[in-house]
Amino acid sequence: MPKGVEHKRPIEPLLWLLFSAGGVLAALFVPVLLFLFGLAFPLGWLPAPSHSHMLALFGHPITRIVLFVLCVLSLFFWAHRFRYTLYDGLQIKHLNEVINVLCYGGAIVGSIVAGYILWQVPH
Repeated sequence: MPKGVEHKRPIEPLLWLLFSAGGVLAALFVPVLLFLFGLAFPLGWLPAPSHSHMLALFGHPITRIVLFVLCVLSLFFWAHRFRYTLYDGLQIKHLNEVINVLCYGGAIVGSIVAGYILWQVPH
């Protein structure tokens, strides 16, 4: 490497790590949560937890951390998958910078919103 030229480390491996971790967590936890809160509790297949029970559960710091990590990794999983869908599916790779900002910026904004909402749950 020539003197005075800095080597820029690519962020791509970190994005692939977030993609794979988000995909695994989303595949394991999101279907269970959707089944419970979208079908089983509303249709009476399982007794729904009381409001005070849910408030106590979501008020616990570990629950908040787990939900925050699930939200963040799922959003980055979406961002990475959507980015490559736009690149390969729609063949708009020439808009690389705009797509990166919109996809990963959306994941960051969504993560901030998720953290804010989880922080607002009374403990």
